[in-house]
Amino acid sequence: MAQRVDATDPQDRQQAIQIATTAVKAGRLVVLPTDTLYGIGCDAFNNRAVEKLLQAKHRGPDMPVPVLVGSWSTVQGLVQNYTYDMRRLVEAFWPGGLSIVVHQAPSLPWNLGDTRGTVMLRMPLHPVAIELLQETGPMAVSSANISGQPPATTVQMAEDQLGESVSVYIDGADATVGTASTIVDLSSGRPRILREGAITAEQIGEVLGMSAEELRGDI
Repeated sequence: MAQRVDATDPQDRQQAIQIATTAVKAGRLVVLPTDTLYGIGCDAFNNRAVEKLLQAKHRGPDMPVPVLVGSWSTVQGLVQNYTYDMRRLVEAFWPGGLSIVVHQAPSLPWNLGDTRGTVMLRMPLHPVAIELLQETGPMAVSSANISGQPPATTVQMAEDQLGESVSVYIDGADATVGTASTIVDLSSGRPRILREGAITAEQIGEVLGMSAEELRGDI
């Protein structure tokens, strides 16, 4: 039976995080709040758990699962090269609504889907998410909804869609942004925006020394 835990009160938050951490380490699915939207997540290195996550979303491996981290330093062990552009983006926008696609470290044993050797990484700007990630390590996290349905901005929206496929639902109040993260691809040499969301192309361009049009591929 799915369990909902309350992390909106600081006095209850630690217990909620402990319950969710236990579930993640046991290979089960949890729903967690982030700054942008609610996410459904699991241990990124537990391939069976990632399969269950895709099944819960009614989604195939052709749409790989992103990975959330709880600190800047964590990403350096997950990527093939910690490039200058990646470091600038991390320092400017993490924690926050920017996801970065890079080549993953070749030795990693995870299976996030058909990634073609890449991984999408983000550090969310939400205290509950960060505290959970610091306990669990990197988590495979996708938006907490059935594929094709509206993304969840509240824990109730997530529970209505995902039901008993999730073991623990963490109530962290409403998502403050309510918009998906912006995705920047650094894996093909020249940075480009795959999806514009919580962070604008202009903001990213200012950090990378590029125009918004260049990032969008308009020129």
